[in-house]
Amino acid sequence: MTLKFIPFAVALLVAGSAGAQQVVKIGHVSPTSGPVSHLGKDMENAARMAVEELNAKGIVINGQKITFQLVAEDDASDPKQGTAVAQKLVDAKVKGVIGHLASGTSIPASKIYNDAGIPQISPASTSPLYTRQRYAGAFRVVADDAKLGGTLARYAVDTLQAKNIAVIDDRTTYGQGVASEFAKNAKGTGVKIVGKEFTSATATDYTAILTSIRAKKPDLIFFGGMDAVAGPMLKQMKNLGITAKFMGGDGICTDSLGRLAGDAVGAEGKVICAEAGGVTGAAQEKTMTDFRARFRQKTGQDVQLYAPYVYDAVMVMAAAMQNAKSVEPVKYLPELKKIRYTGVTGDIRFDAKGDIENGALTLFTYKGGKKSKLDVIR
Repeated sequence: MTLKFIPFAVALLVAGSAGAQQVVKIGHVSPTSGPVSHLGKDMENAARMAVEELNAKGIVINGQKITFQLVAEDDASDPKQGTAVAQKLVDAKVKGVIGHLASGTSIPASKIYNDAGIPQISPASTSPLYTRQRYAGAFRVVADDAKLGGTLARYAVDTLQAKNIAVIDDRTTYGQGVASEFAKNAKGTGVKIVGKEFTSATATDYTAILTSIRAKKPDLIFFGGMDAVAGPMLKQMKNLGITAKFMGGDGICTDSLGRLAGDAVGAEGKVICAEAGGVTGAAQEKTMTDFRARFRQKTGQDVQLYAPYVYDAVMVMAAAMQNAKSVEPVKYLPELKKIRYTGVTGDIRFDAKGDIENGALTLFTYKGGKKSKLDVIR
């Protein structure tokens, strides 16, 4: 009799143990294929690192041990694929989404998440439209194009003393947005936009547009787009004898740009870019340095660009769940709206639209092909 009841008792113990744990799915979307896959993989690696660290802490919410599970998808920076994977994550019943990279995929995907009541924190999408849709669950942890383009424009005019400026964009939502904001804010005595050209995110030959620009003798070229285009474009500028300074937003502001452009990245001050985000002060700089070291040890790769913002976005979402004592979106969303969190990228809190408050920008140039920080601006 006793032997017959042992398996039943064991079963009860196992069932009780299983009941004390809850698997919580967190979605992550980035372009892990295509021209900017190096940035997408950087993002996914950071999301996995954050989830593993949370699980190692043994998070308990409302009396249940939580095991976070990352559900990662590739949107290839394509809006159609972006909406398809967004629906896939909704069907998988994720409790929140970190992503996407490109504004052109985040914006259409955000409607799908909003309709399903699932919060989304973008670590990279900078188009103002993303949050101006006023979806309750749409947030971002980086400054938008209005701040990025405006800051770069003022730096170009006030500090670099640029007078004749040419503008190129890659026709993506991000590229057009940041280029438009730059052109709108590039104002001053004697300042002229001498040319506006465009290419595509997949183009490889820019000879025609660069030749047209060369004839207008710009002292600065602003490019709205990503490093995968900016690198080869710099090489072709050098081949055509164009000596203008080259400027762009966070899309070009990567360690990979030095590799992609080779010696065409030029001497210090030839290329100026801005990364959305930035830290100041010895303590915060040490936190960021420590994160980069841990990331390198964990993944075998250096941080490309967005990894710290992805990491913080995951941690912010988990913190909101802990504050709400619930992993259900309807319950933790109010906590997300009023979150006060200090992460590796600095202090994170959101305004009424879901934008990060007082978002920082970091200006960089390149020395010997490596990114070199110039200043942090708020």
